Amino acid sequence: MPIQLIDLDCLPASTWKNGGGSTRQLAIAPAAAGLDDFAWRISCARVSGAGPFSAFPGIQRSLALLEGELLLQRQSGTTTLCAGGKSLDFSGEEPISARPLAGEVLDLNLMSRRADWQQGLKSLQLHGEMPLTELAEVRLQDGHAFSLHARQALLLNDEPGELHLHGQQAHCYLGLLRRLS
Repeated sequence: MPIQLIDLDCLPASTWKNGGGSTRQLAIAPAAAGLDDFAWRISCARVSGAGPFSAFPGIQRSLALLEGELLLQRQSGTTTLCAGGKSLDFSGEEPISARPLAGEVLDLNLMSRRADWQQGLKSLQLHGEMPLTELAEVRLQDGHAFSLHARQALLLNDEPGELHLHGQQAHCYLGLLRRLS
């Protein structure tokens, strides 16, 4: 099973699709894809000022905050995201404007082609061991273990079988992508 440990601080920054900021790409498929032709993409962005989200037609998005607090203006009203809180799922076509509420924020963005993929992004508080069979320390069924620090991610490219997360007073986000048949 291909496994990749990703350290956010070691990734290069690139310009947002709308030119209004920068992002760090954790993973993309296929590997050579760009912002207009990816199957799925995981990224983190620093948001320091107010502005609109980039439009991504045909894309499902899940957004969570790793640091800070962000006010989102949507057609249906306002939504506030807080670090460590639940993620927000929305379509890439939805016009959204964002404004950080107390300084810069760092977000986590999971995106996939709606017609081809099912996705989810869950916020987890770890207190001891938590088995995850559907889908800090990550231990796989085959005994491999990985210790993760703040601003690190683990990318599993195949079904891991049984996956266990372990942490004491730890928080993490679990992203899941499944190809639709």
